[in-house]
Amino acid sequence: GFVTTAADPQGRRTVMELLPKDLPPHVFPVGRLDRDTEGLLLFTDDGELAHRLAHPRYRIDKEYFAHVEGMPSDSALKRMRKGIDLGDRITAPAEADIAPHPHGVEARDGRTWVRIVIHEGRKRQVRLMCAAVGHPVRSLVRTRVGEVTLAKTARGDVRHLSEREVASL
Repeated sequence: GFVTTAADPQGRRTVMELLPKDLPPHVFPVGRLDRDTEGLLLFTDDGELAHRLAHPRYRIDKEYFAHVEGMPSDSALKRMRKGIDLGDRITAPAEADIAPHPHGVEARDGRTWVRIVIHEGRKRQVRLMCAAVGHPVRSLVRTRVGEVTLAKTARGDVRHLSEREVASL
């Protein structure tokens, strides 16, 4: 329910409200999660790092768990692995597999979890890919960016990255 931006001219709640007040100035979110997606979101004051994480040329993995309607067939998963034609573009190949629910997220009845790893991160890409193969997303969680994971981080927690994590990005 929060907008992933530092400030919103429409007055909606932003992810900046979720951060501790004692952060250095000029910290901003890297990439975006839509208002209906939860999970890992990185913040930085380093423009070069933000560019490296967001630009598809650097092939930084972004892992999602999508709770979809129905059970995707092998052919639907193969389509995602090859790239999906979304009308105006074809997505880069993705990793896509049926998966158990992600750590820290409750299992939900009657639907299937699909683990999807992309490196593009276009607007609503995972949702559009799943819909294109006939399995609309009901909930979506980003669990990893590069080597940084939610791991055992509780929902709503904020933490600083380790030096190793920053170096990996």
